[in-house]
Amino acid sequence: MNRKSYVASIQLWIGDEEKARRIERVESLLDQARGANLVILPEIWNIGYFSFDLYSKESEPVDGEIARRMSHKAKEHGFYLHAGSFVEKENGKLFNTSLLFDPDGKLIARYRKIHLFGYGSQESRILSRGREVVVVETLLGKIGMCTCYDLRFPELFRRMLDRGAELFLVASGWPYPRLEHWLMFNRIRAIENSGFLISSNCAGKNRGVQFCGHSMIVDPWGTLLAGGGDEECILQAEIDMDYVASVRREFPAVKDRILD
Repeated sequence: MNRKSYVASIQLWIGDEEKARRIERVESLLDQARGANLVILPEIWNIGYFSFDLYSKESEPVDGEIARRMSHKAKEHGFYLHAGSFVEKENGKLFNTSLLFDPDGKLIARYRKIHLFGYGSQESRILSRGREVVVVETLLGKIGMCTCYDLRFPELFRRMLDRGAELFLVASGWPYPRLEHWLMFNRIRAIENSGFLISSNCAGKNRGVQFCGHSMIVDPWGTLLAGGGDEECILQAEIDMDYVASVRREFPAVKDRILD
């Protein structure tokens, strides 16, 4: 079976435009990504990660406007769509939630961010953290989902790895001045787990905070297949999921772990 896929990461410019116009712009960018098998968007792109004052007001249920419109785009273009993340409201609690839709527009996975950021951020005060490690089997391969600050916690990636993850998807709103951390973590997580990693980070500025962009598509050896700069862009690359098994056989560090 051919396990080659075309993947795309949309690095979105976050400015001062209204939410409705940003959603329309994202839909236009998704139209430009047609032909891909998998597309990923960044973290809390609809209102801007640092717009903490809007978190409660702009929160949505898991079947709200963002979900409906992203489901429609996945079905329209026949690709898997990681819809970035949004502020989800359920039973009076708020979560930083990512949704994955299949090419029929069906919701196949929901991930609630586990590691909430507190340094210079109100996220950990406003939101409730997720509890579930999410790996979903798709026609492309087994996909693990995480969000931004999760990148700093290798144990989460190991737990995804132990559930069979071959490809890690990272939605993010990572800011300056920690660009070097971002650049390193993207590649390190791919290398140490011998898997593909695709990240989608924001660009632009939100509430006076500059995002650092530099979204990536990284292979299991840590080789950069595509990378962004500081501006809005769509990264694209072809990946071969059989390469994951090949790398893990050739250099079996994953198998050689000591777990006791």
